[in-house]
Amino acid sequence: MDFAFDARTEELRAKLLAFMDEYVYPAEAVAEEQRAELASPWDTPAVVEELKAEARRQGLWNLFLPDSEYGAGLTNLQYAPLAEITGRSPQLAPTALNCAAPDTGNMEVLTQFGDDAQKKQWLEPLLAGEIRSAFAMTEPEVASSDATNITTLIERAPEGTDEYVITGRKWYISGAMNPDCQIFIVMGKTDPGGSDIRRQQSMVLVPRDTPGVTVKRAMRVFGYEDHYHGGHAEVIFDHARVPVSNLIGEEGGGFAIAQARLGPGRIHHCMRLIGMAERAIELMCRRAVAREAFGKALAQQGVVHNWIADARVTVEQLRLLVLKTAWLMDTVGNRGAHTEIQAIKIATPRAVVDIIDRAIQLHGAGGVSQDFPLAELYAGARTLMIADGPDEVHQRSLARRELKRYV
Repeated sequence: MDFAFDARTEELRAKLLAFMDEYVYPAEAVAEEQRAELASPWDTPAVVEELKAEARRQGLWNLFLPDSEYGAGLTNLQYAPLAEITGRSPQLAPTALNCAAPDTGNMEVLTQFGDDAQKKQWLEPLLAGEIRSAFAMTEPEVASSDATNITTLIERAPEGTDEYVITGRKWYISGAMNPDCQIFIVMGKTDPGGSDIRRQQSMVLVPRDTPGVTVKRAMRVFGYEDHYHGGHAEVIFDHARVPVSNLIGEEGGGFAIAQARLGPGRIHHCMRLIGMAERAIELMCRRAVAREAFGKALAQQGVVHNWIADARVTVEQLRLLVLKTAWLMDTVGNRGAHTEIQAIKIATPRAVVDIIDRAIQLHGAGGVSQDFPLAELYAGARTLMIADGPDEVHQRSLARRELKRYV
């Protein structure tokens, strides 16, 4: 593995770093001011649309998609340092570049598994940043970390029409509160009694305005409603009907599609988490040199030295593991990189949570306030110990793979 970034990555890094300094960081305070004036808290501040227009003008658009027909055509290894940079402002930067979850995963699904009509109707406006989307898998009544548990039904209409009838309750459906969210990718069971529990599920496209679809309420995350990502909603599907042509792929293919979707999503989250850690370290250092306690600067306190040094060592270790994982995904595929994908999913959120926690501690009351981004960074990082499969599920799978070599 070559540790040097190639010429294209270096060029995009330079452009993106300048874009962050000139546009994104100044827009953070502006977005908060504009949000206070919006008719609905779920509407998008005008400055976000301005950021999107500027990013597109500069060619910083759809960087996450390796398929050059639809995106920038970057490898995972090329995209990794760019995603890290966007993680320094996770509320604004990924959206500005049209690289925000859950749209990224949904676009990947449509790129890989959608038919021509589905791509025309839904993928093209998503690629253009004209609409948003949501991925509806998690359910409140079952342990959704085991995707075979889901209970939402996708049944053929009983009267023989060429339709599916969808019935179920989902929650923490990211992006669903955003008024621009026009399409759900819904995972449910088309064959609940099937002998193969991994062939019972399918995925269908369900437009938001479909009768029987109700976005019931916004779910909070540590008290945050996560407005910039469109919130996390509870959604009810009460005999919602869609054409059979809205099926993605084949009946029984939902579990496999979900696994294909979550692999890149996990590494994207870890890339951005490293950027979040870097922002926390920067804030920690600035605070340490600017504040005094007990007669000397915080930067002269031994415990602060330990926090900063440990944070730097941890970030460098994590970055190398994430880059190795990206390189393996590019060279041997997601399946060949399975161990490393699980390793970064376990290691990165918990380490970044600890770094942000130290930064909060150093800021005192300011650290938990709205005047610094640290509390919101903490909430986002801590959530990623659950999202895309809780740590314990990945630990179980990884341990079983290790033990298999000795049995």
